[in-house]
Amino acid sequence: MTYLLEGLKVIDLASFLAAPGAGTLMGDYGAEVIKIEPPGGDGYRRLHGIYHTDYNWQLTSRNKRGMVLDIRSDEGIEVLFRLLEDADVLLVNFRNDQLEKYGIAYETLHRKFPRLIVAQLTGYGNRGPDRKRRGFDSTAWFARTGILALMKDQGLPPVFPAGGVGDHSTAMSLFAGIMMALYKREREGVGSFVETSLIANGVWANGMQLQGAIAGLDIAAINEEKGRRNPFVKVYRTRDDRYLVLVLSHPAKEFGEMAEALGHPEWKEDERFSGIRNLMHHRDDITRLFTDAIGSANLADLCLMMDEQALTYGVVEGLTEVVTDAHLIENDIVIQTDSIDENFAWTIANPIKVSGERTRPVNDPPELGEHTVDILREYGFDDDEIEQLITDSVVQAAGKA
Repeated sequence: MTYLLEGLKVIDLASFLAAPGAGTLMGDYGAEVIKIEPPGGDGYRRLHGIYHTDYNWQLTSRNKRGMVLDIRSDEGIEVLFRLLEDADVLLVNFRNDQLEKYGIAYETLHRKFPRLIVAQLTGYGNRGPDRKRRGFDSTAWFARTGILALMKDQGLPPVFPAGGVGDHSTAMSLFAGIMMALYKREREGVGSFVETSLIANGVWANGMQLQGAIAGLDIAAINEEKGRRNPFVKVYRTRDDRYLVLVLSHPAKEFGEMAEALGHPEWKEDERFSGIRNLMHHRDDITRLFTDAIGSANLADLCLMMDEQALTYGVVEGLTEVVTDAHLIENDIVIQTDSIDENFAWTIANPIKVSGERTRPVNDPPELGEHTVDILREYGFDDDEIEQLITDSVVQAAGKA
């Protein structure tokens, strides 16, 4: 079977999650992705290792081959340049000053490899006072962009965000930029420099609220001053200690349907709740009614009653519930792998589907330096050269000290 991106060669020189995640998407659709790690390995291998050594690495490094290469040396850069001779994409998450330090700034690479696409991910962008600031998604994507200001109740601190959420969102943008650059290359014959940042993607993700702030409506400040007072867009707790996210976008119509679902049709006759003006004027009363009614019912019964009225809601699911959700499995969102590792029997699928195209079966991520020797041989290095590179610690190969 052939795959949509088969024949595309990607050198993944990035670390951790957002930039390598773009490589994962390309690898899923058949691109040859070579993951280059520094001596000692990518720090992402060790993230959350106290619980399970590999699960982060497995998700983002599947369908890639791996080698260890020290680009701090002239010899290491020479090896990298050999790999780039027929590469289509280079993924990096170095800042511009770091690219210049290693001799791989875009201008240098573009002169040597005019068709190469260099895709860069940074925390805070390439200009401005924070361009050298180190950033993770919790800091650059969530905190700096106003998202965390919205993830709090009145008078309480924000909750610490879930790891990797901003990274995965940003990986999608970097992937999209790479595909646009490939399209441009098809038209113009030359490569491009693609860049995006965690902060740019966080601001884009939070765009609706930020556009409101531009127009003078600061939702975060209003929530902090007055609390969240919209009963129709709120999280409620059920009798069996589950949580339900209610989103009723047409209160004038859906209040009556909600009253029916909760077993209180008499609410529809209450003059306080006639028309949108009255509904919003008495929103605190409605919050109390909804809280009491939902809090006195079990989740399963509530779901049946609300489904009967075709109301919009979501159940707050636990992580274990999500990865065993039959609906997600049927839609190929949670998928099986070809791994013999029982902890990697299932994984999270590439979210993009193209008609007539399939992603390749998910295989195990590379062990540290697993394919170093094979890759070097493929790029014309003989055994003596390879042994010398290993001896000089320019490369590292699995099973060789």
